[in-house]
Amino acid sequence: MADENDRSEQIEQAVRERYAGAALHVISGEKGSCCGSGGCDPITADLYSRMETETLPEQAVLASLGCGNPTALAELREGETVLDLGSGGGIDVLLSAKRVGPSGFAYGLDMTDEMLDLAERNREAAGLENVRFLKGHIEAIPLPDDSVDVIISNCVINLSADKDRVFAEAFRVLRPGGRFAVSDVVVEGELPEAVRKDMELFVGCIAGALERTDYVRRLEAAGFIEVSVEPTRRYTFADAESVGLKPGALGLLDTEERLRLDGGIMAAFIRARKPHA
Repeated sequence: MADENDRSEQIEQAVRERYAGAALHVISGEKGSCCGSGGCDPITADLYSRMETETLPEQAVLASLGCGNPTALAELREGETVLDLGSGGGIDVLLSAKRVGPSGFAYGLDMTDEMLDLAERNREAAGLENVRFLKGHIEAIPLPDDSVDVIISNCVINLSADKDRVFAEAFRVLRPGGRFAVSDVVVEGELPEAVRKDMELFVGCIAGALERTDYVRRLEAAGFIEVSVEPTRRYTFADAESVGLKPGALGLLDTEERLRLDGGIMAAFIRARKPHA
């Protein structure tokens, strides 16, 4: 148990440092990198339309470190209350606030002070009043039961050391009939542990992505229904090499193994629903 707690603390600290550094880079006028010095263009590029980004503060766009565009896929409606888990610089919260309109509301939850500061700056620059950023952990959401209509997240749940707790908390705060609609990194099939770790440096940077069927199983165990996983972008070894990632375990694979495993890690849009009471 002690080893598990130590591992969780190490993951949290590493994630906090990564996002704090990214926020400070953006505030200082530099473009943040999602995985440190290597860059992550194949993951973060072209996720938002020009129509979406031109209405937002530049720093909100530069601080986007996600793997998808959950606000475009979540089918948000006027008047709904939305919660973004791991909201970072606030891009998905601001887009959600625009989609739900003045009669709706958008919360962003993040544990990193620097990101929360950047997000609040972006909220003020955008002139949005139906937005609030909360400090906290996605494993312990600081909102009451049955308080939000939609939960979104953008490439953050894969970084949690306790995903079952995240799903349980998401289920708790959703209203009956509420929707879970997140972009996240998932694995399809079994990958050698050494390769998984190498590719995590590229797509997740810190913690492990769930296998596709395991993601479904865990959401269902938390009480969700109508669970689906829709791949939106597959990552290849060529992508990793194109951004200068050192070969590591990838360099130990022969051609047949590379062909079998290539594209086994992907960005996906995961949908689920909390049953009506």
